[in-house]
Amino acid sequence: MKEEEVILVNTNDEQIGTMPKMEAHEKAQLHRAFSVFIMNDKGETMLQQRAAHKYHSPLLWTNTCCSHQRVGESNVEAGKRRLMEEMGFVTEVKELFSFIYKAPFDNGLTEHELDHVMLGSYNDDPQINPAEVAGFKWMKPEDVRADIDLNPNKYTVWFKIIFEKFYDHLIANKEDES
Repeated sequence: MKEEEVILVNTNDEQIGTMPKMEAHEKAQLHRAFSVFIMNDKGETMLQQRAAHKYHSPLLWTNTCCSHQRVGESNVEAGKRRLMEEMGFVTEVKELFSFIYKAPFDNGLTEHELDHVMLGSYNDDPQINPAEVAGFKWMKPEDVRADIDLNPNKYTVWFKIIFEKFYDHLIANKEDES
C-alpha cells in the first residue's frame, strides 16, 4: 500500500507539491492539514483518545479528528471523510479559521501545518474505529482548558496549540451574540 501523501503549501495555502506524509514530518515541511471539533447541544466538545499503536502521541487526548486533505479534496470534504473513518459518523462541518503552527515531537518528527479548523454539531455517541481511536469523551470547553493547564501531558502537542485558538474563537463569537 502506497504511503499517504500530504499537500505541500506556501504560507498563502497555495499548493506547491506533494510529499509522502512521513517524509514531510521528518523534514518539517509546511503542509495542509485540518482539525475538526464536534460540539453537542449541551455545549460540550467531543475529544478523542488516540489509539495505543499510533506512531506518535499514542493514548493522548485531542480534538474530535484531524488529518490531511488529499489532492483535489476540499477542507470540508476531508473533515467529513475523516470523521467517518475515525469516529464512525458524518455531520456537516464549517470552516472557522486557519493558521500555521510548528510542533516538534520527542521522536524527531515535526508537525508544520497550515491547519484549517472546522466545527460541526452532533449529539450521539460515535462508533469509534479502534484502529484509530482508543476512546472518546465529551467535555465543556472551559473544563478542557482547565484540564490542559493541570495535565498538559495528557494532550497532544498540536491540540494544546489549536484548542487555545478554538477557545478564543468560541469566546469571541459568544460575545458577538450578546
